[in-house]
Amino acid sequence: PEVVEALDADAWARAGRAIMTTDTFPKGAFAETEIGGVPVRIAGIAKGSGMIAPDMATMLAFLVTDADIHPSVLQALLGLHVRTTFNSVTVDGDTSTNDTALLFATGTSGAPRIGRVGDRRLKAFSQALDAVMLDLAHQLVRDGEGARKFVRITVNGAASPASARKLAKSIAESPLVKTAFAGEDANWGRIVMAVGKTDEPVDRDRLSIWFGPHAAALDGAPAPTLNEATMTAYMKNAELEVTADVASGRASATVWTCDLTKGYVEINGDYRS
Repeated sequence: PEVVEALDADAWARAGRAIMTTDTFPKGAFAETEIGGVPVRIAGIAKGSGMIAPDMATMLAFLVTDADIHPSVLQALLGLHVRTTFNSVTVDGDTSTNDTALLFATGTSGAPRIGRVGDRRLKAFSQALDAVMLDLAHQLVRDGEGARKFVRITVNGAASPASARKLAKSIAESPLVKTAFAGEDANWGRIVMAVGKTDEPVDRDRLSIWFGPHAAALDGAPAPTLNEATMTAYMKNAELEVTADVASGRASATVWTCDLTKGYVEINGDYRS
């Protein structure tokens, strides 16, 4: 009860230590905003390191606010933001039955009660909730089992949002792509492979791929400016970005992932439940 009332981020982090398995650090996030001019707070903790994939991960996430918001509105907000946060991160593509994200409201802030989703006073709260959830989701990836790289995968030019998401997920979960990240190899051929195996609409003659700001392939061929030394230097960064434009539409999607290292194999080879 003290933790719920105080909404203290440090207290949430301490509580999180009790539910960790292969996690290496407690995951907590906190934000403050206003509803009707009254300050409200949002705090969250999460657990997860392996078996992390969209829609059904080995993840536990608990979010609490002192705002006064009806349960149906909370459910709508959680459903709105979970798709682009917890359901847009992947460590290894494996799933579990333990996937849980819960959002509670204590109503102790004194802010006006929100009873419908369309209430304009929810806008800042919704943005703050999204920020807390995305922060926690990113922490899951950063703590991926054996992970050393935090990677943002973006697919542009897809035929539909569903197609963009499937393409981004395919890249993010490919063992060959992820081991290339671990080896600090800008192997754009493996990106092409991960795109191609989805059978989604892709214009191969216009397919373009970037590692950060550096073009690896343009219009279905190696980029004229492709420089191996520049690419190698970029891949040494702890945070990487890969962008693929499949030139088949206007839809985009982003998925966050990590590399696949020997550490992941050691953890799961030695782990016994």
